[in-house]
Amino acid sequence: MSASRSGLRQRIVLGLIGYVVVLTLAVIAHGFIVNEHAEQLVWQTLLDSEMDHLVELRRQDPNFRWVDTSNIAFYDGVDPTTLPEALRGLPPGVHDEILVNGVERVALVREVDGRPLILALDITDLEQREFDMSLTVMGSAVTMIVLLGIAIGFSVNRLVRPLRDVARDIAALRPDQPGQRVEVPGNASSEMVVISDAVNDYLQRNDRFVERERAFIDSASHELRTPIAVIAGASEIALQQPDLPQQARGQLARIQRTAREVEDLISVLLVLAKDPARLARSSDRVALEQLIPEIVDAHRHLTRDKDLRLEIGAMAPSEILAPLPIVQAAIGNLLRNAIEHSDRGRISVRVESPATVVIDDPGHGMTPEEISAIYAKIARGGGRDGGGIGLDLISRLCEHLGWRLDFASDQGRGTTTTLRFA
Repeated sequence: MSASRSGLRQRIVLGLIGYVVVLTLAVIAHGFIVNEHAEQLVWQTLLDSEMDHLVELRRQDPNFRWVDTSNIAFYDGVDPTTLPEALRGLPPGVHDEILVNGVERVALVREVDGRPLILALDITDLEQREFDMSLTVMGSAVTMIVLLGIAIGFSVNRLVRPLRDVARDIAALRPDQPGQRVEVPGNASSEMVVISDAVNDYLQRNDRFVERERAFIDSASHELRTPIAVIAGASEIALQQPDLPQQARGQLARIQRTAREVEDLISVLLVLAKDPARLARSSDRVALEQLIPEIVDAHRHLTRDKDLRLEIGAMAPSEILAPLPIVQAAIGNLLRNAIEHSDRGRISVRVESPATVVIDDPGHGMTPEEISAIYAKIARGGGRDGGGIGLDLISRLCEHLGWRLDFASDQGRGTTTTLRFA
């Protein structure tokens, strides 16, 4: 993948938490706005009432003198210079959060008889309580967001668990195993049932398609065996004629080799058309250390026109359970491939434990990019030039039977092909 993708669970959780955060901030902001508006109304009502009472007292008694209390002070603006600097020039109305001599106050300014009268209420304690309340509200909001985030994560996890289970079951499906199904939990949603039913329907149709393909390959392979056997037998009899011209003898030998290669191909196709479990019941016990020398001797003729020699290396005792013709075809075609891609030197074939055949050839070698290209070509089903079955079918055969085919190479130093049967 070119970039990592976030999961559905993560997207839902982040989306819901984002919604909760936005909603919480909106509620808090609305609360602060309402609080400020209500606070203004309270100050307006309280100070207007007190100012009305003060003005009424001054009208009844011109010599009335106001005595400041601990939290409210009166200022007569008959001489503006006597007013605190923070109160000078304030227009009529209520003014909040004004510092007067270091004390935070709310002031009501009213024009009476052409001069300003000011009542200033000490709100320091109230503002501290308001600040403490704001901290409490913010702490409660953060706590609520955290708790809701945990609850959302738990709920979403339960919500997407059936989807995750179905995805895991789909990822575990094996293309070579028939009769597979995706099970749906009882608490799954109707959408999950629709998805699983669609996948199961596809699996059923795929099983029928694979069965038809296997039946066709099996039938066609059996039908081809008879004419190929006739061609191989006729070419063998013709080669036994003593007066056969050399040119015709070469062409007949080529026909015979091609017939053997087609027989190997038919054998591989028959194996691929069968279920591996059924195939195991009809397999042979094959001793690799005894089979390798026979295969090497059968391919020595391919080195006659090259400065190549085939050598047999260490032979660790290894016995496998597999169809003998298929083992011969797999190893033989890998050896043929090594011969075709080498011009001179030594090709070594050895058996390692457990049940591993290793072929070292002195070819030109391959870079890591070339090896990757081979694997990519095999994955696409591409073959190779030359005779024999080809790496694509050998690779599919190995996958079908649970074998493993690997290549290792250094450019200019040849290639090592490893076929692991166990």
